[in-house]
This record gives sequence, structure tokens and C-alpha cells, in this order.
Amino acid sequence: MVAIPTSGLRMQRGKFGMRVLAKVGARQLSAAARAVIPCLWRGKYFSSGKDPVENNPVTPMLRHLTYKIKSTGPITVAEYMKEVLTNPAKGYYVYRDMLGEKGDFITSPEISQIFGELLGIWFISEWMATGKPAAFQLVELGPGRGTLAGDILRVFSQLGSVLKNCDISIHLVEVSQKLSEIQALTLTDEKIPLEQSAGSPVFMKGVTKSGIPISWYRDLQDVPKAYSFYLAHEFFDVLPVHKFQKTPQGWREVFVDIDPQVSDKLRFVLAPCATPAEAFIQHDETRDHVEVCPDAGVIIQELSQRIALTGGAALIADYGHDGTKTDTFRGFCGHKLHDVLIAPGTADLTADVDFSYLRRMAQEKVASLGPIKQQTFLKNMGIDVRLKVLLDKSDEPSSRQQLLQGYDMLMNPKKMGERFNFFALLPHQRLRGRSHQRNDRQSKPSPSPVAGFSELAWQ
Repeated sequence: MVAIPTSGLRMQRGKFGMRVLAKVGARQLSAAARAVIPCLWRGKYFSSGKDPVENNPVTPMLRHLTYKIKSTGPITVAEYMKEVLTNPAKGYYVYRDMLGEKGDFITSPEISQIFGELLGIWFISEWMATGKPAAFQLVELGPGRGTLAGDILRVFSQLGSVLKNCDISIHLVEVSQKLSEIQALTLTDEKIPLEQSAGSPVFMKGVTKSGIPISWYRDLQDVPKAYSFYLAHEFFDVLPVHKFQKTPQGWREVFVDIDPQVSDKLRFVLAPCATPAEAFIQHDETRDHVEVCPDAGVIIQELSQRIALTGGAALIADYGHDGTKTDTFRGFCGHKLHDVLIAPGTADLTADVDFSYLRRMAQEKVASLGPIKQQTFLKNMGIDVRLKVLLDKSDEPSSRQQLLQGYDMLMNPKKMGERFNFFALLPHQRLRGRSHQRNDRQSKPSPSPVAGFSELAWQ
């Protein structure tokens, strides 16, 4: 019997669902698997933990999942994640505010204003490096409470003299009704009523406190295609993953099934033969356990096509690795690790982002930079200088302590400093430079360095 324990760490904010990368969607994959694999789910299975039955409350989501599995058979881990997190009626993200001290996790923007300010500087730096276009869109995927967007907008206001001739608009992609309401409270001018249209691709419109138009969408594909800067902070780690285990018989996908000995408990099982999602595994894969995220591939392809067509850049910050890790699927509840199969719908679920997969899915339509550690990125962006400025302006000991604690959380290698990575997508011509940018001693174009991935240098 094969037994591999699941782990459990933290995760992200409200997100959106998209079509799966290959010709088969997440739901179609499990349906196809059932068509190919009759009821042969026996023998090898994974243990989800040793929690006693009394610690496994029967939640509405658990009832929904057990009914679904009894009706159609075991489901993929990807379908399990999608149901638990974004089910329209019972999904974890749909109607909850899971951020902050009272939630299940805290993100970098909630820790320190410096984080968002430096990201705002990054976008302005890239805008300047590409010739200061007359307009740009800032598009954030899964904006949480709007804290990060608010910090970026504050930088835009503070550098209004630099951006005075630029037409800026904000576009937020969010599936959570609860979080979109919180974002509106955080970002918009309460004196100007919001326009709401539930059935429209743009389900809400308003004006920010600094007078910039802002719109909400549930799907990236509905955002207008124009010169844009895309931001995905702790976004990709929430997207559903398919999990595979290498066996003597070849790759076998991990599914979620009902424990035959305990009717209200779930367990992991291995498919008895190959499933369609196996097509996502690289032929030269050397790991014995892999996680693949088709939805991430779809989104990266969409971003790459947009950036190649209209310009701009995408900045991605997340937990992750460069194709080296194996089992990273985990849960988080009340700032503590949580068994992913216990009390579904009450805990956040996540899996580390495979940046090598994102790079591969860009299909060379655009250039990529990273991943690099958050500690390195923020240091290159000038976090030490910004911290000193804020400390010099702060007279309150409590404020100074908060700034120092936030800095430590963001930069300490044992905290977020080396756990988070930054990754960017840019047009190829951005790294090759423009024809009029030449060095006196060189015949090749001399591009501006990309801030964060090298030291910030204002042009």
C-alpha cells in the first residue's frame, strides 16, 4: 500500500476560475477519467492525516462533495479545489473575508505599506522605460481587500507630476462578491455612487478616491485589451492543481474519494490507470510526485498574448519553485496548518506555483524574468531607503516598531524573504531595447534595466 501524507501551510485571496489549458476542462477531465476507468478504485491510497472522526465536522461542503462522489465517482484534486474554493453556493472564497488577523492568513500588503509602494514604483519605472505611453491600465488578479491596489494608487498620486499626462484606469478581476464589496469600500470615493450590473462582464464600476476610473470583472478575458500592467500577488497558488504519483506502472493521478470505513470522511486514492490529465506532465520529468495547474497555463497564455500584442508587463509574486518541489498541496485555517480533506469549505487551500511551468506556458511569446526571492526583489527596489524615510518621519515608538516588524516579516529569509518569489513577463523588445537607445561604444541597443530584477535606476 502506498501512503504519502499531505502537508498544510497557508494560502491566498479571492480568485477567479478560467477554462482549462488543454481541450479538456477540470470537470471534463474527471468525467473522462470515469469513462475510461470503471469502479476500480481500490488498493493504493493516500492518507490525509490521523485526525479522529470527532475532529472532522460534517460541513455543507462535505455533504455536497460526498453526494457528488457517490453519484459520479472519485474526483480529481483539481475539481476538489475548485469546488471547495469557488463553488457559487458554498465556496470558501465566494462569501468570506478570509484576510487579516481575524481571517485564515495575512498577505504582504496587510503587513506593511512599503510592499505596495515599491510595486507602484515598479509599474511607474516600467512605464517610463517603455517611453511613457499616453495611457495604461493597471489590472490586478485577485485583489484581496484592495489594500495592495490602494498602496499603489497612493504612489501614483504622490508621483502625480510624473504621471500627469497619462490616462490611467484600474481593472480588478475578482470572483468573490464579499471581497469585491470590501475592495470598493477601500478604493472608491463614497460620494460617487457605484454602477452595478450583475449580469454584465463589468459587474461594477466606480471612481477611486484619487479620481481614477475603476472596474470589476469576474474573468480576465473580459478586461479590455490595451497597454496594461498586470499584477498577480498570491493569486496563482489558489488555482486548482492535478496531482500525480509515479508508480511501477507509470504515472497515476491522485483523486479524492469517500473513505469506505467512515462515510463522512474523505481520502486520497490513486487512479488504477492513466488519466487524460497525464498529458500535462513533461516527458523528461524526474520527480516522483508532481502537481500541474492547467488553469495557470491558460492565464499565462492569455497574459502573454496581450502583452505581445499591446505591450505592458505582468508582475507575479507568490509562493513557488522553479520545477523542483513535489507535494505542496496544503490547507490553512486560523493561521494554522490544516488537513486539506478535513471540514472542506472552512479552510484555505493552496499549492506552490511552478514557475518553470509558467515560463513554458508563455511559449516564448514574451520574455520572462525570475523567479527571484522576494528579499532580493525588494532590496533592489530600495526597501531599505524607503524604511529609513518612514522611520525618520515617525515619532511614535509603536509606529516605528510596526515598521520594523513589517520589514522583518517581508525580508527575513525564514519568514517571507525567501518563501516568496517574483516573476515577470515583458515584451521581447523591452529586454532588447529600442532602436534609438544606443551606447556610444556599442552597436547593439542598450535597454533600461528592469527594476527589482536589477537595482532600481530612474531614467
